[in-house]
Amino acid sequence: MKQNNMLAMILAGGRGSRLHDLTNKVAKPAVSYGGKYRIIDFPLSNCANSGIDVVGVLTQYESILLNSYVAAGRRWGLDAKDSGVYVLPPREKADVDLNVYRGTADAISQNIDFIDTYSPEYLLVLSGDHIYKMNYAKMLDYHKANNADATIAVIEVPMQEASRFGIMNTDETGQIVEFEEKPQQPKSNLASMGIYIFDWKILRKMLVADMKDPESSHDFGKDIIPSMLADNRKLCAYKFQGYWKDVGTIDSLWEANMDLLAKNNTLDLNDPSWKIYTEDTTELPHYVGTNAEIKGAYITQGCHIEGEVRNSVLFTGAKVGPNAKVIDSVLMPGAIVEDGAVVTRALVADNIRIGANAVVGSADSDHIELVAKRVKGEE
Repeated sequence: MKQNNMLAMILAGGRGSRLHDLTNKVAKPAVSYGGKYRIIDFPLSNCANSGIDVVGVLTQYESILLNSYVAAGRRWGLDAKDSGVYVLPPREKADVDLNVYRGTADAISQNIDFIDTYSPEYLLVLSGDHIYKMNYAKMLDYHKANNADATIAVIEVPMQEASRFGIMNTDETGQIVEFEEKPQQPKSNLASMGIYIFDWKILRKMLVADMKDPESSHDFGKDIIPSMLADNRKLCAYKFQGYWKDVGTIDSLWEANMDLLAKNNTLDLNDPSWKIYTEDTTELPHYVGTNAEIKGAYITQGCHIEGEVRNSVLFTGAKVGPNAKVIDSVLMPGAIVEDGAVVTRALVADNIRIGANAVVGSADSDHIELVAKRVKGEE
């Protein structure tokens, strides 16, 4: 069912500095994931599957690739009449040296005129850098049923990890009574997923006031949500059940890929009822040599394997040479592991070559090794 009364805005302008070299030249939402996808495919596919026709993607850092990628709305079926994906970079400002979004709320404020063009009743605000599948239409139904001014998607996290998140404290009805940003001693384990539904008229007034406040950080978590609570607005928590991963670090990006190997993986990228759409690349089927050994691997089209692959994820066009070993690792598109090389607990970036007989990573390492530059091997 089409959600013509709700417009979506995806916040895709974060720098992604914790992904180090992976985001030196590519925006975080454009980083590859799951063999053939990009992170931005998930919120865009969720929008398409939820019946949302118009999606604004707010880009900022290293956005050339991301801009051209999301502009092809046909990938997600968002290219029909009265629908589309629109790239929205920061506006030109004469009074600042660098044109940037000052915060998550400022990103929406700068695009009020774009939103007003469609006169939506509700605005859906999303983070563009999480891996998950969600029916936003069901979240909107919950928002309407509770007559809420804003609804925030939350997920239960282990109590010992709650201090890493923005935490929503609720009463027995699910209404939010307090928001705590990364509290030292959290009162609950309901973590914000960075997914919000607002009544647009109410949010619009608050954004206009926020723009005029010189003391504001222009951020949803730090400013808008606390202001709504202070004004006794009704904010409700929508509890999400399912797979969700914030892939903000090398370790978490590796973990999200490795989760695809689990037998009880709830993400299920092959679910025909909730497809994750992506760029349709033309590649040959994967090739497995006669002496290759494969155990517990996720292999994408175009891969060429002649060595050993164990408990690993290989993206489109990855190659593993004879006598090479890839163990507990992720090879991103076009990565090459030459003859006799050994890769363990590592994430190898796009098109990186690991030379013959080189050794990368360690089974005893506490963190995943990112390989973002060519590793020379034996000549």
